[in-house]
Amino acid sequence: QVQLVESGGGLVQPGGSLRLSCAASGSISNIYAMGWYRQAPGKQRESVATIRSGGRINYDDSVKGRFTISRDNAKNTLYLQMNSLKPEDTAVYYCNAQKLGGSYWGQGTQVTVSS
Repeated sequence: QVQLVESGGGLVQPGGSLRLSCAASGSISNIYAMGWYRQAPGKQRESVATIRSGGRINYDDSVKGRFTISRDNAKNTLYLQMNSLKPEDTAVYYCNAQKLGGSYWGQGTQVTVSS
């Protein structure tokens, strides 16, 4: 089992920044990909950014140039730096880890972009 705990969400004004963190623990060996997903009210969960074990990174077009995904392997932590936030970025953000035989999710952290 893999445990994922997100933090860093909150209320921010349009144009502001937040950094989300996802601390991983448990059976974290052989994780081959991690990522951030989000779900807005009434919408399906969508991929925001993913990073594979070899370092390949993918971003959704809606966040390219504004969000940056990174990881600190020594701390077993995944980050999402979010800049130039827009009201449409408002959602619950979830951390995900994938390994053979399982996909794991955190509990989510709320991000609200509003003036």
